[in-house]
Amino acid sequence: MRTTMRAAAWTTAIVSGLALLAGTGAAAGTPLVRTAQNAKLQTKVLINRSGRTLYHLSVEHKGHFICTNATCLGLWHPLVVAKGTKPTGSVSLGTVVRPDGRIQVTYKGGPLYTFAEDTKRGDVKGEGFRDVGVWHAATVGAAAASSSSSGSGSSGYGGYGGYGG
Repeated sequence: MRTTMRAAAWTTAIVSGLALLAGTGAAAGTPLVRTAQNAKLQTKVLINRSGRTLYHLSVEHKGHFICTNATCLGLWHPLVVAKGTKPTGSVSLGTVVRPDGRIQVTYKGGPLYTFAEDTKRGDVKGEGFRDVGVWHAATVGAAAASSSSSGSGSSGYGGYGGYGG
């Protein structure tokens, strides 16, 4: 009986650990990515399980990564999953291998990230942020919000002189 209980405890710990590696803190049945109407952008955006807006960088696609160094990754957090995990959600998702070997979730071929300064549901402070490309909230259905939209944009940050390498 003790062996069975220990095995069950280990199984629970392993499943919990895998859920954390997959970037989840929510119930297993909650989709990894879903859509939500964003009042500020007046369109549907992709959000993660915590309700945080997901973004893509205009110059990242087809396995070409720009956001790879500590400066970029300090602001933009890749949505990653454990190897072998198929991302689920209400939209068509895929995955790509990052240069560091982690598996990142993509939407329409664009790697997805959260923005460090988005602190609550509905925040889109990263929309229009400019550096080596332009960051946009990942939208569904409607066209992406204009890069000239008001909001944080690149104000206060300037450029980083490039993220690569």
